[in-house]
Amino acid sequence: MTDIIENPVINSPFEMPKRHFKFTDAGITNKIIKGRRESTYFIPIPKPKQRGKQISMDYEMQSRATPNPLINDIRKQVSIWRNKNYPYVTQITQRLLEHWQAPDKERKLFFCQIEALETIIYLTEAANKDKLGKQLLEQLALVNEQATQKNGTVLNRLAGKMATGSGKTVVMSMLIAWQVLNKIAHPKNPRFTDKFLVVTPGVTIRDRLRVLLPNDIENYYQKLGLVPNTYLQDLGRAKIVITNYHAFMLRDNIDAAKLTKNILGQASYPDLFKESPGQMVKRVCGELGKDLIVINDEAHHCYHRKPIEEKSEKLTGDARKEAERNAQEARTWITGLEQIKNKLGIKAVYDLSATPFFLAGSGYGEGTLFSWVVSDFSLTDAIESGIVKVPRVPVWLSP
Repeated sequence: MTDIIENPVINSPFEMPKRHFKFTDAGITNKIIKGRRESTYFIPIPKPKQRGKQISMDYEMQSRATPNPLINDIRKQVSIWRNKNYPYVTQITQRLLEHWQAPDKERKLFFCQIEALETIIYLTEAANKDKLGKQLLEQLALVNEQATQKNGTVLNRLAGKMATGSGKTVVMSMLIAWQVLNKIAHPKNPRFTDKFLVVTPGVTIRDRLRVLLPNDIENYYQKLGLVPNTYLQDLGRAKIVITNYHAFMLRDNIDAAKLTKNILGQASYPDLFKESPGQMVKRVCGELGKDLIVINDEAHHCYHRKPIEEKSEKLTGDARKEAERNAQEARTWITGLEQIKNKLGIKAVYDLSATPFFLAGSGYGEGTLFSWVVSDFSLTDAIESGIVKVPRVPVWLSP
């Protein structure tokens, strides 16, 4: 019999979770355990089923909970660093961390939003100051290298896993403010920039992200009080381009009729009438200039296929077509970023997503967590903190 949870909200959204419901192999229970839940990856496993004298595997899936060691190790170090009042950061960073957590702040930020920033700040400004931090940076460098094609362009990617509804756009705004204000205060510091390329999976999301632009009437910096008032004007220095990954596709470079192109040789030389990667970069990035930061929104379509694929069920029909589409989208997105890095330089790529998982057709097991995820606030965590409501699943009741 399934346990009934009358009230799933057992934590404050503004504090680190102090309690959590226990999970078993059968699912969530109503037993409350003190302390924060570890970051855990739920691996789908087939459920054995008896059929006559033979045991076959049916795909009514169960899940096996497996801890995410890198995320949990980073979380532990960030907590230690936080309790020491953030040593090794710049004065600007210290000021922002204090501002975001001020007791009298009118629009309080969620703990998960602050922790996402703390994690990126720690890895950028403080981790290289202690032995364990250096080891974490080495691990991240390795996983980013392994996620790259042989002799390819390595991107410095850090991903934050945040449940839908927990405020990823606010975190993007905080990231931009942290970088820009530090760039102004420390113009020669290579860790900071005032140039940003924000990449989305679609046009609708791109339009919604206009709140990241400091000159937009609804910008979050002012509306949510994300920076002290004395810094608002400085944010105008930011150069921000918001686009969707489709812009990375090489466009036709010559305005010629289809018949003319065929006569001139398009069939034999399909790239003859296409932009070069350099032309694409110039079109997409405009006047951003060199050494920018990329912020990927919902980048679960941004990765390379695994060089050696894991054994998996062979896909057919619509599932195969979807996997091929996923692979094409992923290739377009990741290749575009690599071309931008080759031409302009990219300091870091920050992925913010509720589902930073490999999709079918990637060569990895479907649903495998990206290896460069550094922070995690899951849907269950968000429900227990009262940030999002319990999803309602329709159930068909037969008469």
